[in-house]
Amino acid sequence: MRQLAAAINAAPGQRARFKAEQAKNVSASPRYRADIPMLAAMFRYCLDPSGPHIRSAKEQAIYVGYRANLLRYLRAAVATWARPEEIADLRSDQWIPSAGALDLNPKGRRQTRKYRGIIPVPRQFMPYLAATDGSYMPIANIRGAWDSMRKEIGLPSDRGEAGWKLIRRSMATLARRRIGEAYWRQGEMMLGHVRTSTSDIYAVRDPANLGLALSATESIIDDICALVPAAFHRTCTANVASNNPKKEQENG
Repeated sequence: MRQLAAAINAAPGQRARFKAEQAKNVSASPRYRADIPMLAAMFRYCLDPSGPHIRSAKEQAIYVGYRANLLRYLRAAVATWARPEEIADLRSDQWIPSAGALDLNPKGRRQTRKYRGIIPVPRQFMPYLAATDGSYMPIANIRGAWDSMRKEIGLPSDRGEAGWKLIRRSMATLARRRIGEAYWRQGEMMLGHVRTSTSDIYAVRDPANLGLALSATESIIDDICALVPAAFHRTCTANVASNNPKKEQENG
């Protein structure tokens, strides 16, 4: 309706006699959030495939390879709270190892209403960024893998409730309890809802800036790894970051 109104208004001498309602006013916000066990189940789905369709260790390894890009997405989404499009755009030159920070806004991209800030990187995710050369996600579209996972592990069938942004919403909910309301502005900065007040990237990890959000993120990852040890384990050969999807399948 907004597009129709815009088209009418663009015609000479015409003016739309109606006003389209904002989408946020007529659509319900997703309510479902994944807890730690459910987040762990997502990683387990990628790392330890099971079911009647898997009859041998060789077949299991093949499925691990098929799910390698979904695993990449899960790691980045948990570690950064980023929007799906931010993860799809992520490249190695956005990683600032000396500051332990990640610039979610690629070089040359103009900032939009959906602000992309500079965030601290959890220690568990640093090795994956260090191993990335070029694009972090070799294949940006993981819809098929996500939908298969959603059905198998029992996520809500409604994509609005359990789509790719579920990780972002869930991390915000889990971290908010750990950060506390008094310091939740750090969470808002992690999400890109509020612009950081510091211009010094080396101060991003300070508790006065985003350090509390970082600590909360690292503790959540530790809780996930307590249930699925290989979730962020770089020494597992099946999960070493690579920009060759075919090689990932072979290594799986």
